[in-house]
Amino acid sequence: MKFRTLWAACLALALTSCAAAGQTVDSSESPTVATASVEPFVIAANPLAAKAGMDVLQRGGNAADAALAVQAMLSLVEPQSSGMGGGAFLNYFDAATGKITIYDGREKAPAQASRTMFLDSAGQPLAFRDAVVSGRATGVPGAVAALAQLHEDHGALPWNGLFDAAIETAKSGFIISPRLGRFLQRPFPQLSQPDADAYFSREDGTRMQAGDRLTNPAYAAFLRRLADQGTDALYRGSTAAQIVQRTRAAPLGGTMTMEDLASYRPVKREPVCRPYREWQVCAPPPPSSGAAFLELLGLLERTDIAERGPGDPQAWYLFAEASRLMYADRDAYFGDGDFVHVPVEGLLDPAYIDRRAALIGPHGAGKVTAGKPEGADRLIADKTREPAGTSHFIVRDAHGNVLSITTTVESIFGSGRMVDGFFLNNQLTDFSFNPYQEDGQLASNAVAPGKRPRSSMMPLILLDRNGEFAGAIGSAGGSSIPAYVGKSLIASLDWGMSMQDALALPNLVARGDVARGEVDKFDASILAGLAQRGILLRPGQGEDSGVHGVLIRDGSIDGGFDPRREGVVLVSQPPALPFP
Repeated sequence: MKFRTLWAACLALALTSCAAAGQTVDSSESPTVATASVEPFVIAANPLAAKAGMDVLQRGGNAADAALAVQAMLSLVEPQSSGMGGGAFLNYFDAATGKITIYDGREKAPAQASRTMFLDSAGQPLAFRDAVVSGRATGVPGAVAALAQLHEDHGALPWNGLFDAAIETAKSGFIISPRLGRFLQRPFPQLSQPDADAYFSREDGTRMQAGDRLTNPAYAAFLRRLADQGTDALYRGSTAAQIVQRTRAAPLGGTMTMEDLASYRPVKREPVCRPYREWQVCAPPPPSSGAAFLELLGLLERTDIAERGPGDPQAWYLFAEASRLMYADRDAYFGDGDFVHVPVEGLLDPAYIDRRAALIGPHGAGKVTAGKPEGADRLIADKTREPAGTSHFIVRDAHGNVLSITTTVESIFGSGRMVDGFFLNNQLTDFSFNPYQEDGQLASNAVAPGKRPRSSMMPLILLDRNGEFAGAIGSAGGSSIPAYVGKSLIASLDWGMSMQDALALPNLVARGDVARGEVDKFDASILAGLAQRGILLRPGQGEDSGVHGVLIRDGSIDGGFDPRREGVVLVSQPPALPFP
Protein backbone atom coordinates (compact mmCIF):
# COMPACT_ATOMS: atom_id res chain seq x y z
CA MET A 1 0.00 0.00 0.00
CA LYS A 2 1.15 3.54 -0.70
CA PHE A 3 1.57 4.76 2.88
CA ARG A 4 3.68 1.75 3.82
CA THR A 5 5.93 2.37 0.84
CA LEU A 6 6.36 6.03 1.76
CA TRP A 7 7.06 5.24 5.43
CA ALA A 8 9.54 2.56 4.45
CA ALA A 9 11.27 5.08 2.20
CA CYS A 10 11.36 7.58 5.03
CA LEU A 11 12.85 4.99 7.38
CA ALA A 12 15.41 3.95 4.80
CA LEU A 13 16.40 7.57 4.21
CA ALA A 14 16.94 8.16 7.92
CA LEU A 15 19.07 5.04 8.33
CA THR A 16 20.97 5.59 5.09
CA SER A 17 21.85 9.09 6.23
CA CYS A 18 23.24 7.64 9.44
CA ALA A 19 25.32 5.10 7.55
CA ALA A 20 26.59 7.81 5.22
CA ALA A 21 27.85 9.70 8.25
CA GLY A 22 30.12 6.78 9.09
CA GLN A 23 27.76 5.11 11.56
CA THR A 24 26.97 1.45 11.98
CA VAL A 25 23.22 0.95 11.88
CA ASP A 26 21.55 -2.24 13.07
CA SER A 27 17.78 -2.41 13.18
CA SER A 28 17.64 -6.16 12.73
CA GLU A 29 15.83 -8.53 15.03
CA SER A 30 18.76 -8.78 17.45
CA PRO A 31 20.78 -5.54 17.20
CA THR A 32 23.98 -6.63 18.97
CA VAL A 33 27.16 -4.84 17.89
CA ALA A 34 30.64 -5.83 19.04
CA THR A 35 32.76 -3.02 20.39
CA ALA A 36 36.28 -2.70 21.74
CA SER A 37 35.73 0.87 22.93
CA VAL A 38 32.92 3.11 24.06
CA GLU A 39 30.55 3.42 21.14
CA PRO A 40 27.80 6.04 21.13
CA PHE A 41 24.26 4.83 20.57
CA VAL A 42 20.73 6.18 20.42
CA ILE A 43 17.63 4.06 20.96
CA ALA A 44 14.33 5.83 20.33
CA ALA A 45 10.78 5.16 19.17
CA ASN A 46 11.17 6.92 15.82
CA PRO A 47 14.07 6.75 13.35
CA LEU A 48 13.99 10.48 12.63
CA ALA A 49 14.36 11.22 16.35
CA ALA A 50 17.17 8.70 16.75
CA LYS A 51 18.98 10.15 13.73
CA ALA A 52 18.65 13.69 15.11
CA GLY A 53 20.35 12.56 18.30
CA MET A 54 23.06 10.62 16.48
CA ASP A 55 23.82 13.59 14.25
CA VAL A 56 24.49 15.69 17.36
CA LEU A 57 26.81 12.98 18.71
CA GLN A 58 28.65 12.90 15.38
CA ARG A 59 29.21 16.66 15.62
CA GLY A 60 31.01 16.19 18.93
CA GLY A 61 28.01 16.54 21.19
CA ASN A 62 27.34 14.43 24.23
CA ALA A 63 24.31 12.68 25.71
CA ALA A 64 22.95 15.90 27.25
CA ASP A 65 23.13 17.64 23.86
CA ALA A 66 21.67 14.77 21.87
CA ALA A 67 18.72 14.39 24.23
CA LEU A 68 17.42 17.83 23.31
CA ALA A 69 17.57 16.99 19.61
CA VAL A 70 15.75 13.69 20.17
CA GLN A 71 12.99 15.27 22.27
CA ALA A 72 12.48 18.15 19.84
CA MET A 73 11.99 15.67 17.00
CA LEU A 74 9.74 13.31 18.99
CA SER A 75 7.43 16.22 19.79
CA LEU A 76 6.95 16.61 16.05
CA VAL A 77 6.87 13.05 14.67
CA GLU A 78 5.40 11.19 17.67
CA PRO A 79 3.04 13.86 19.08
CA GLN A 80 0.70 11.28 20.56
CA SER A 81 3.34 10.30 23.09
CA SER A 82 5.56 13.16 24.25
CA GLY A 83 6.49 16.73 23.56
CA MET A 84 7.53 20.19 24.59
CA GLY A 85 4.25 20.58 26.46
CA GLY A 86 4.84 17.52 28.64
CA GLY A 87 7.04 16.21 31.43
CA ALA A 88 9.83 13.69 31.93
CA PHE A 89 12.06 11.81 34.33
CA LEU A 90 15.75 11.79 33.40
CA ASN A 91 18.22 9.23 34.78
CA TYR A 92 21.77 10.38 34.00
CA PHE A 93 25.02 8.43 34.45
CA ASP A 94 28.19 10.55 34.54
CA ALA A 95 30.99 8.31 33.29
CA ALA A 96 33.74 10.49 34.72
CA THR A 97 32.47 10.26 38.30
CA GLY A 98 30.27 7.16 38.21
CA LYS A 99 27.49 9.26 39.75
CA ILE A 100 23.83 8.87 38.85
CA THR A 101 21.54 11.91 39.05
CA ILE A 102 17.78 12.04 38.61
CA TYR A 103 16.30 15.11 36.95
CA ASP A 104 12.64 15.31 37.91
CA GLY A 105 10.78 17.17 35.17
CA ARG A 106 7.35 15.96 36.23
CA GLU A 107 4.55 18.45 35.66
CA LYS A 108 3.22 20.40 38.65
CA ALA A 109 -0.29 21.47 39.62
CA PRO A 110 -0.83 25.26 39.41
CA ALA A 111 -0.73 27.30 42.60
CA GLN A 112 -4.52 27.73 42.50
CA ALA A 113 -5.30 24.05 41.97
CA SER A 114 -7.76 22.49 44.40
CA ARG A 115 -8.19 18.93 45.61
CA THR A 116 -11.78 18.92 44.31
CA MET A 117 -10.99 20.16 40.79
CA PHE A 118 -11.88 16.79 39.22
CA LEU A 119 -15.24 16.51 40.99
CA ASP A 120 -18.52 17.64 39.43
CA SER A 121 -21.15 19.84 41.06
CA ALA A 122 -22.59 16.80 42.85
CA GLY A 123 -19.22 15.89 44.32
CA GLN A 124 -18.71 12.90 42.01
CA PRO A 125 -15.56 12.28 39.96
CA LEU A 126 -15.69 13.69 36.45
CA ALA A 127 -15.94 11.25 33.57
CA PHE A 128 -12.41 10.62 32.33
CA ARG A 129 -13.29 11.54 28.73
CA ASP A 130 -14.40 14.95 29.96
CA ALA A 131 -11.49 15.51 32.32
CA VAL A 132 -8.77 14.51 29.87
CA VAL A 133 -9.61 17.30 27.38
CA SER A 134 -10.32 19.94 30.01
CA GLY A 135 -8.12 22.90 30.81
CA ARG A 136 -7.81 21.55 34.34
CA ALA A 137 -5.93 18.50 33.08
CA THR A 138 -2.78 20.39 32.11
CA GLY A 139 0.09 20.69 34.56
CA VAL A 140 2.98 23.10 34.28
CA PRO A 141 5.23 21.32 31.72
CA GLY A 142 8.65 20.19 32.92
CA ALA A 143 10.42 18.23 30.16
CA VAL A 144 12.09 21.24 28.57
CA ALA A 145 13.19 22.66 31.93
CA ALA A 146 14.69 19.31 33.00
CA LEU A 147 16.54 18.85 29.70
CA ALA A 148 17.79 22.43 29.94
CA GLN A 149 19.10 21.80 33.46
CA LEU A 150 20.85 18.65 32.26
CA HIS A 151 22.39 20.63 29.40
CA GLU A 152 23.52 23.40 31.73
CA ASP A 153 25.17 20.83 33.99
CA HIS A 154 26.71 18.56 31.35
CA GLY A 155 26.19 19.85 27.80
CA ALA A 156 29.12 20.33 25.42
CA LEU A 157 27.63 22.04 22.34
CA PRO A 158 25.89 25.42 22.30
CA TRP A 159 22.17 25.26 23.07
CA ASN A 160 21.14 27.17 19.94
CA GLY A 161 22.50 24.51 17.57
CA LEU A 162 20.60 21.53 18.94
CA PHE A 163 17.19 22.05 17.33
CA ASP A 164 18.09 22.38 13.65
CA ALA A 165 16.95 18.92 12.56
CA ALA A 166 13.50 19.31 14.12
CA ILE A 167 13.16 22.85 12.74
CA GLU A 168 13.94 21.76 9.20
CA THR A 169 11.67 18.72 9.44
CA ALA A 170 8.80 20.83 10.77
CA LYS A 171 9.22 23.21 7.83
CA SER A 172 9.58 20.63 5.06
CA GLY A 173 7.24 18.09 6.63
CA PHE A 174 7.45 14.41 7.46
CA ILE A 175 5.56 11.35 6.32
CA ILE A 176 2.92 10.26 8.83
CA SER A 177 3.98 6.81 9.96
CA PRO A 178 1.66 3.78 10.09
CA ARG A 179 1.47 3.95 13.88
CA LEU A 180 0.61 7.64 14.05
CA GLY A 181 -1.82 7.04 11.19
CA ARG A 182 -3.59 4.32 13.19
CA PHE A 183 -4.03 6.66 16.13
CA LEU A 184 -5.48 9.33 13.86
CA GLN A 185 -8.25 6.93 12.83
CA ARG A 186 -9.29 6.02 16.37
CA PRO A 187 -12.01 7.80 18.40
CA PHE A 188 -9.80 9.49 20.97
CA PRO A 189 -11.60 12.44 22.56
CA GLN A 190 -8.51 14.59 22.02
CA LEU A 191 -8.90 14.35 18.24
CA SER A 192 -12.33 15.97 18.49
CA GLN A 193 -10.80 19.09 20.01
CA PRO A 194 -10.53 22.09 17.64
CA ASP A 195 -6.72 22.35 17.83
CA ALA A 196 -6.05 18.68 17.12
CA ASP A 197 -8.77 18.47 14.49
CA ALA A 198 -7.37 21.44 12.59
CA TYR A 199 -3.79 20.20 12.79
CA PHE A 200 -4.59 16.76 11.42
CA SER A 201 -7.05 17.88 8.72
CA ARG A 202 -6.35 18.10 5.01
CA GLU A 203 -7.37 21.14 2.99
CA ASP A 204 -10.67 19.44 2.11
CA GLY A 205 -11.44 18.89 5.79
CA THR A 206 -10.84 15.14 5.86
CA ARG A 207 -8.57 13.54 8.46
CA MET A 208 -4.96 12.94 7.44
CA GLN A 209 -3.74 9.36 7.14
CA ALA A 210 -0.54 7.38 7.14
CA GLY A 211 1.52 8.32 4.08
CA ASP A 212 0.43 11.97 4.07
CA ARG A 213 3.06 14.68 4.52
CA LEU A 214 2.52 16.82 7.62
CA THR A 215 4.18 20.20 8.06
CA ASN A 216 4.22 22.30 11.23
CA PRO A 217 5.47 25.85 10.59
CA ALA A 218 4.21 27.04 13.99
CA TYR A 219 6.40 24.46 15.72
CA ALA A 220 9.39 25.39 13.58
CA ALA A 221 8.97 29.03 14.61
CA PHE A 222 8.68 28.06 18.28
CA LEU A 223 11.82 25.93 18.14
CA ARG A 224 13.72 28.81 16.53
CA ARG A 225 12.71 31.04 19.43
CA LEU A 226 13.58 28.28 21.91
CA ALA A 227 17.02 27.99 20.31
CA ASP A 228 17.57 31.76 20.46
CA GLN A 229 15.95 32.59 23.81
CA GLY A 230 16.44 29.43 25.87
CA THR A 231 13.69 28.19 28.16
CA ASP A 232 12.17 31.69 28.41
CA ALA A 233 10.64 30.94 25.00
CA LEU A 234 8.38 28.41 26.74
CA TYR A 235 8.03 29.62 30.31
CA ARG A 236 7.69 33.35 29.65
CA GLY A 237 6.42 35.59 26.88
CA SER A 238 3.95 34.83 24.12
CA THR A 239 4.02 31.02 24.32
CA ALA A 240 3.44 31.09 28.07
CA ALA A 241 0.56 33.51 27.57
CA GLN A 242 -1.01 31.16 25.02
CA ILE A 243 -0.63 28.20 27.39
CA VAL A 244 -2.45 30.14 30.09
CA GLN A 245 -5.17 31.14 27.64
CA ARG A 246 -5.68 27.62 26.28
CA THR A 247 -5.78 25.96 29.72
CA ARG A 248 -8.22 28.51 31.10
CA ALA A 249 -10.59 28.13 28.14
CA ALA A 250 -13.85 26.22 28.47
CA PRO A 251 -14.88 23.53 28.94
CA LEU A 252 -13.70 23.06 32.52
CA GLY A 253 -11.05 25.74 32.40
CA GLY A 254 -8.02 25.48 34.66
CA THR A 255 -6.20 27.93 36.91
CA MET A 256 -2.70 28.13 35.43
CA THR A 257 -1.01 31.56 35.50
CA MET A 258 2.08 33.13 33.98
CA GLU A 259 3.69 32.93 37.41
CA ASP A 260 3.12 29.16 37.54
CA LEU A 261 5.09 28.80 34.32
CA ALA A 262 7.84 31.29 35.16
CA SER A 263 8.45 29.72 38.57
CA TYR A 264 8.72 26.09 37.43
CA ARG A 265 11.99 24.42 38.36
CA PRO A 266 13.07 20.82 37.79
CA VAL A 267 14.35 18.96 40.85
CA LYS A 268 17.64 17.09 41.02
CA ARG A 269 17.21 13.99 43.18
CA GLU A 270 19.26 11.04 44.36
CA PRO A 271 18.35 7.72 42.75
CA VAL A 272 16.98 4.74 44.65
CA CYS A 273 19.33 1.81 44.01
CA ARG A 274 19.10 -1.84 45.01
CA PRO A 275 20.96 -5.00 43.95
CA TYR A 276 19.36 -7.56 41.68
CA ARG A 277 21.48 -10.65 41.11
CA GLU A 278 24.87 -9.27 40.03
CA TRP A 279 23.59 -5.83 39.00
CA GLN A 280 22.77 -2.61 40.81
CA VAL A 281 19.48 -1.20 39.53
CA CYS A 282 18.94 2.55 39.96
CA ALA A 283 15.57 4.28 39.57
CA PRO A 284 13.99 7.67 40.25
CA PRO A 285 12.42 8.16 43.70
CA PRO A 286 8.76 9.21 44.20
CA PRO A 287 6.68 10.56 42.60
CA SER A 288 8.10 7.98 40.15
CA SER A 289 7.19 4.34 40.77
CA GLY A 290 10.83 3.30 40.48
CA ALA A 291 11.07 2.14 44.11
CA ALA A 292 7.98 -0.02 43.63
CA PHE A 293 9.68 -1.65 40.67
CA LEU A 294 12.69 -2.44 42.84
CA GLU A 295 10.29 -4.17 45.22
CA LEU A 296 9.05 -6.25 42.28
CA LEU A 297 12.60 -7.33 41.50
CA GLY A 298 13.14 -8.21 45.16
CA LEU A 299 10.01 -10.35 45.17
CA LEU A 300 11.04 -12.18 42.00
CA GLU A 301 14.56 -12.75 43.29
CA ARG A 302 13.02 -14.78 46.11
CA THR A 303 11.42 -17.18 43.61
CA ASP A 304 12.94 -19.68 41.18
CA ILE A 305 11.87 -17.69 38.11
CA ALA A 306 15.48 -17.44 36.91
CA GLU A 307 15.65 -21.23 36.61
CA ARG A 308 12.62 -21.31 34.36
CA GLY A 309 11.99 -19.63 31.04
CA PRO A 310 9.40 -18.07 28.74
CA GLY A 311 7.91 -21.44 27.84
CA ASP A 312 7.13 -22.34 31.45
CA PRO A 313 3.66 -21.35 32.76
CA GLN A 314 5.04 -21.27 36.31
CA ALA A 315 7.42 -18.48 35.34
CA TRP A 316 4.56 -16.30 34.13
CA TYR A 317 2.51 -17.24 37.19
CA LEU A 318 5.29 -16.10 39.53
CA PHE A 319 5.63 -12.87 37.58
CA ALA A 320 1.88 -12.22 37.79
CA GLU A 321 1.64 -12.86 41.54
CA ALA A 322 4.70 -10.74 42.33
CA SER A 323 3.23 -7.97 40.18
CA ARG A 324 -0.04 -8.04 42.14
CA LEU A 325 1.85 -7.58 45.40
CA MET A 326 3.96 -4.76 44.02
CA TYR A 327 0.99 -2.90 42.54
CA ALA A 328 -0.97 -3.20 45.79
CA ASP A 329 1.85 -1.47 47.66
CA ARG A 330 2.48 1.07 44.91
CA ASP A 331 -1.18 2.05 44.69
CA ALA A 332 -1.45 2.42 48.45
CA TYR A 333 1.61 4.48 49.29
CA PHE A 334 3.08 6.31 46.33
CA GLY A 335 2.66 10.00 45.64
CA ASP A 336 4.81 13.12 45.57
CA GLY A 337 7.40 12.56 48.28
CA ASP A 338 7.68 16.32 48.79
CA PHE A 339 4.06 16.33 50.02
CA VAL A 340 3.39 12.89 51.51
CA HIS A 341 5.51 10.29 53.25
CA VAL A 342 6.31 7.36 50.98
CA PRO A 343 7.84 4.50 53.03
CA VAL A 344 10.50 3.62 50.46
CA GLU A 345 12.97 2.15 52.95
CA GLY A 346 10.28 0.03 54.56
CA LEU A 347 9.02 -1.26 51.23
CA LEU A 348 12.54 -2.27 50.20
CA ASP A 349 13.55 -3.72 53.55
CA PRO A 350 14.63 -7.34 52.93
CA ALA A 351 12.55 -8.62 55.84
CA TYR A 352 9.43 -6.92 54.48
CA ILE A 353 10.03 -8.32 50.99
CA ASP A 354 10.51 -11.76 52.55
CA ARG A 355 7.06 -11.51 54.15
CA ARG A 356 5.44 -10.33 50.94
CA ALA A 357 7.13 -13.02 48.82
CA ALA A 358 5.87 -15.69 51.22
CA LEU A 359 2.33 -14.78 50.11
CA ILE A 360 3.00 -16.23 46.65
CA GLY A 361 1.38 -19.65 46.86
CA PRO A 362 0.68 -22.43 44.37
CA HIS A 363 -2.64 -20.90 43.29
CA GLY A 364 -3.49 -17.31 42.33
CA ALA A 365 -4.63 -15.20 45.25
CA GLY A 366 -6.76 -12.95 43.07
CA LYS A 367 -7.05 -9.52 44.60
CA VAL A 368 -4.34 -8.76 47.13
CA THR A 369 -4.04 -5.97 49.67
CA ALA A 370 -1.12 -3.73 50.48
CA GLY A 371 1.25 -4.70 53.23
CA LYS A 372 2.32 -2.57 56.20
CA PRO A 373 6.00 -1.74 55.77
CA GLU A 374 8.04 0.03 58.44
CA GLY A 375 7.35 3.74 58.32
CA ALA A 376 3.88 3.43 56.78
CA ASP A 377 1.57 5.66 58.78
CA ARG A 378 -1.60 4.79 56.90
CA LEU A 379 -3.05 2.44 54.30
CA ILE A 380 -5.06 3.96 51.46
CA ALA A 381 -6.57 2.19 48.48
CA ASP A 382 -5.99 4.51 45.53
CA LYS A 383 -7.92 4.32 42.26
CA THR A 384 -5.90 6.65 40.08
CA ARG A 385 -6.20 5.96 36.37
CA GLU A 386 -3.04 6.42 34.31
CA PRO A 387 -3.28 6.63 30.51
CA ALA A 388 -0.39 5.71 28.29
CA GLY A 389 0.80 8.48 25.94
CA THR A 390 4.54 8.18 26.63
CA SER A 391 7.94 7.51 25.01
CA HIS A 392 11.31 6.27 26.25
CA PHE A 393 14.74 6.80 24.76
CA ILE A 394 18.36 6.11 25.68
CA VAL A 395 21.53 7.91 24.61
CA ARG A 396 25.18 7.07 25.26
CA ASP A 397 27.97 9.34 24.06
CA ALA A 398 31.61 8.63 23.22
CA HIS A 399 32.68 9.53 26.76
CA GLY A 400 30.39 6.84 28.21
CA ASN A 401 27.81 9.22 29.67
CA VAL A 402 24.31 7.75 29.48
CA LEU A 403 20.83 9.23 29.64
CA SER A 404 17.77 7.03 30.19
CA ILE A 405 14.65 9.20 29.88
CA THR A 406 10.91 8.58 29.92
CA THR A 407 8.96 11.50 28.53
CA THR A 408 5.22 12.07 28.16
CA VAL A 409 2.20 14.24 27.40
CA GLU A 410 0.21 11.67 29.43
CA SER A 411 -2.75 10.48 27.36
CA ILE A 412 -2.76 10.05 23.58
CA PHE A 413 -2.19 13.58 22.17
CA GLY A 414 -2.27 14.97 25.72
CA SER A 415 -5.32 17.14 26.26
CA GLY A 416 -5.87 17.71 22.54
CA ARG A 417 -5.15 21.42 23.07
CA MET A 418 -2.17 22.92 21.24
CA VAL A 419 0.09 25.94 21.49
CA ASP A 420 2.71 26.88 18.88
CA GLY A 421 2.49 23.51 17.16
CA PHE A 422 2.83 21.21 20.18
CA PHE A 423 0.29 19.46 22.40
CA LEU A 424 -0.35 20.37 26.01
CA ASN A 425 -0.24 17.56 28.53
CA ASN A 426 -3.18 16.21 30.53
CA GLN A 427 -0.83 15.11 33.32
CA LEU A 428 -3.00 16.25 36.21
CA THR A 429 -5.46 13.45 35.44
CA ASP A 430 -2.77 11.25 37.04
CA PHE A 431 -3.98 12.60 40.39
CA SER A 432 -6.77 10.87 42.30
CA PHE A 433 -10.03 12.35 41.00
CA ASN A 434 -11.66 11.71 44.36
CA PRO A 435 -9.28 13.17 46.98
CA TYR A 436 -10.90 11.10 49.72
CA GLN A 437 -10.96 7.32 49.68
CA GLU A 438 -13.56 4.94 51.14
CA ASP A 439 -12.22 5.31 54.68
CA GLY A 440 -12.41 9.10 54.51
CA GLN A 441 -8.65 9.65 54.52
CA LEU A 442 -6.97 12.01 52.09
CA ALA A 443 -5.38 10.07 49.23
CA SER A 444 -1.59 10.13 48.94
CA ASN A 445 -2.09 11.12 45.31
CA ALA A 446 -4.72 13.83 45.90
CA VAL A 447 -4.35 17.14 44.05
CA ALA A 448 -2.54 19.95 45.86
CA PRO A 449 -1.06 23.26 44.66
CA GLY A 450 2.48 22.77 43.35
CA LYS A 451 2.28 19.00 43.73
CA ARG A 452 3.52 16.49 41.18
CA PRO A 453 1.16 13.57 40.43
CA ARG A 454 2.25 10.01 40.98
CA SER A 455 3.90 8.49 37.94
CA SER A 456 4.56 4.99 36.66
CA MET A 457 7.46 6.31 34.56
CA MET A 458 10.74 4.85 35.79
CA PRO A 459 13.78 5.17 33.51
CA LEU A 460 16.37 2.75 34.85
CA ILE A 461 20.15 2.50 34.76
CA LEU A 462 22.00 -0.69 35.66
CA LEU A 463 25.56 -0.82 37.00
CA ASP A 464 27.89 -3.78 37.26
CA ARG A 465 29.82 -4.85 40.37
CA ASN A 466 32.52 -2.29 39.58
CA GLY A 467 30.07 0.58 39.30
CA GLU A 468 30.40 0.72 35.52
CA PHE A 469 27.46 1.24 33.20
CA ALA A 470 25.83 -2.12 32.48
CA GLY A 471 22.48 -1.23 30.93
CA ALA A 472 19.44 1.00 30.73
CA ILE A 473 15.76 0.40 30.13
CA GLY A 474 12.36 2.07 30.33
CA SER A 475 8.97 2.06 28.68
CA ALA A 476 5.76 3.78 27.78
CA GLY A 477 2.46 2.32 28.94
CA GLY A 478 0.97 4.20 31.89
CA SER A 479 0.40 2.03 34.95
CA SER A 480 1.61 -1.00 32.98
CA ILE A 481 5.17 0.34 32.72
CA PRO A 482 6.52 -1.63 35.73
CA ALA A 483 5.14 -4.86 34.27
CA TYR A 484 6.46 -4.16 30.77
CA VAL A 485 9.94 -3.38 32.06
CA GLY A 486 9.85 -6.25 34.56
CA LYS A 487 9.09 -8.84 31.90
CA SER A 488 11.87 -7.47 29.70
CA LEU A 489 14.52 -7.47 32.43
CA ILE A 490 13.66 -10.96 33.67
CA ALA A 491 13.90 -12.29 30.12
CA SER A 492 17.17 -10.53 29.32
CA LEU A 493 18.95 -10.88 32.67
CA ASP A 494 17.60 -14.17 34.06
CA TRP A 495 16.71 -16.11 30.92
CA GLY A 496 19.67 -14.90 28.86
CA MET A 497 17.59 -13.70 25.93
CA SER A 498 18.87 -10.95 23.65
CA MET A 499 17.30 -7.62 24.49
CA GLN A 500 15.42 -7.58 21.19
CA ASP A 501 13.92 -11.02 21.82
CA ALA A 502 13.11 -10.11 25.42
CA LEU A 503 11.15 -7.04 24.34
CA ALA A 504 9.23 -9.08 21.78
CA LEU A 505 7.88 -11.49 24.40
CA PRO A 506 4.15 -11.03 25.07
CA ASN A 507 3.15 -8.66 27.85
CA LEU A 508 1.31 -9.68 31.01
CA VAL A 509 0.03 -7.11 33.52
CA ALA A 510 -1.49 -8.35 36.81
CA ARG A 511 -2.90 -5.57 38.97
CA GLY A 512 -5.64 -6.04 41.53
CA ASP A 513 -7.87 -8.99 40.71
CA VAL A 514 -7.41 -8.72 36.93
CA ALA A 515 -4.62 -10.03 34.72
CA ARG A 516 -4.42 -8.63 31.21
CA GLY A 517 -2.02 -9.28 28.40
CA GLU A 518 -1.39 -10.05 24.76
CA VAL A 519 -3.49 -13.18 24.83
CA ASP A 520 -3.08 -13.91 21.13
CA LYS A 521 0.73 -13.94 21.46
CA PHE A 522 0.95 -16.47 24.29
CA ASP A 523 1.21 -20.17 23.50
CA ALA A 524 -1.94 -22.08 24.38
CA SER A 525 0.02 -24.13 26.92
CA ILE A 526 0.95 -20.97 28.82
CA LEU A 527 -2.65 -19.78 28.93
CA ALA A 528 -3.81 -23.21 30.09
CA GLY A 529 -1.12 -23.38 32.76
CA LEU A 530 -2.05 -19.94 34.06
CA ALA A 531 -5.71 -20.91 34.14
CA GLN A 532 -4.89 -24.02 36.18
CA ARG A 533 -3.17 -21.72 38.67
CA GLY A 534 -6.18 -19.41 38.90
CA ILE A 535 -5.16 -16.71 36.44
CA LEU A 536 -7.49 -16.13 33.51
CA LEU A 537 -5.63 -13.80 31.18
CA ARG A 538 -7.84 -11.18 29.52
CA PRO A 539 -6.97 -9.11 26.43
CA GLY A 540 -5.05 -5.92 27.16
CA GLN A 541 -6.33 -2.43 26.65
CA GLY A 542 -4.89 0.98 25.85
CA GLU A 543 -1.59 1.78 24.19
CA ASP A 544 1.01 -0.89 23.49
CA SER A 545 4.22 -1.10 25.43
CA GLY A 546 7.15 0.98 24.25
CA VAL A 547 10.13 -0.65 25.96
CA HIS A 548 13.60 0.35 24.83
CA GLY A 549 16.56 -1.26 26.51
CA VAL A 550 20.25 -2.02 26.29
CA LEU A 551 22.71 -4.25 28.13
CA ILE A 552 26.48 -4.31 27.90
CA ARG A 553 27.47 -7.97 27.59
CA ASP A 554 31.21 -8.66 27.63
CA GLY A 555 31.85 -5.27 26.08
CA SER A 556 29.21 -5.68 23.37
CA ILE A 557 26.10 -3.57 22.97
CA ASP A 558 22.89 -5.61 23.13
CA GLY A 559 20.19 -3.07 22.34
CA GLY A 560 16.53 -3.51 21.56
CA PHE A 561 13.51 -1.52 20.49
CA ASP A 562 9.92 -2.51 21.14
CA PRO A 563 8.57 -4.18 17.97
CA ARG A 564 5.12 -2.79 18.78
CA ARG A 565 6.38 0.66 17.83
CA GLU A 566 8.61 2.09 15.11
CA GLY A 567 11.87 2.33 16.99
CA VAL A 568 15.47 1.84 15.99
CA VAL A 569 18.87 1.22 17.56
CA LEU A 570 21.61 3.39 16.05
CA VAL A 571 25.22 2.61 16.92
CA SER A 572 28.24 4.61 15.82
CA GLN A 573 31.98 4.35 16.01
CA PRO A 574 33.07 7.11 18.39
CA PRO A 575 34.30 10.33 16.76
CA ALA A 576 37.81 11.56 17.47
CA LEU A 577 37.19 13.44 20.70
CA PRO A 578 39.67 14.41 23.40
CA PHE A 579 38.68 12.52 26.52
CA PRO A 580 39.04 14.34 29.83
